[in-house]
Amino acid sequence: MKKIYGSAAEALDGVLSDGMLIAAGGFGLCGIPELLLEAIKENGAKNLTFASNNAGVDDFGIGILLQTRQVKKMISSYVGENAEFMRQYLSGELELEFNPQGTLAERMRAGGCGIPGFYTKTGVGTAIAEGKESKMFNGEEYILEEGLFADLSIVKAWKADDTGNLIFRKTARNFNPPAAMCGKVCVAEVEEIVPRGSLDPDHIHLPGIYVHRIIQGEHEKRIEQRTTRKREA
Repeated sequence: MKKIYGSAAEALDGVLSDGMLIAAGGFGLCGIPELLLEAIKENGAKNLTFASNNAGVDDFGIGILLQTRQVKKMISSYVGENAEFMRQYLSGELELEFNPQGTLAERMRAGGCGIPGFYTKTGVGTAIAEGKESKMFNGEEYILEEGLFADLSIVKAWKADDTGNLIFRKTARNFNPPAAMCGKVCVAEVEEIVPRGSLDPDHIHLPGIYVHRIIQGEHEKRIEQRTTRKREA
């Protein structure tokens, strides 16, 4: 089965539609599928729900889709650093489902493993637990969280072979593996495509069974928060 496509637009052809639930990898600006997000913007698909740790910044990452009003709901764990995200949420223009980071990652992983739900102590006694089933285990209360089953996953990796085996670069691994797992279709953008058999099996972070389409492209290495100090005299 052909997995390598010539562009982000080609890779999304036939799998992108209005009203989808899309799981997106990345954390802050690290490891975000920027080329695929730009292609979604150009496609014009609307009323989208994104499951992602955050929404990038105002002019990069999912933030560009908030600017064009293509996103109706975010399933996220962090709002900061994106003024438009905060503005739309506080004004009631954008639905937001808050998740603790670990819970969001586990919801994605559970979906990828076919697990419909799991119990966790995280969020017990807080607004996160409102409306959710709870159960006692060994005298401790846990709440039920549902696995995430996305229509489409978009992720960013460092290297891939033509079968879709992926290696992520250091902290860019973040939410990408669980996000890739939980989608009915997974599209990955990578920095380099290498020959089949050249990746050490012990170094592969995500097996190709989860990846359906791949593109290779140039990526921008942004720093979300640059912190420096004056050079000492």
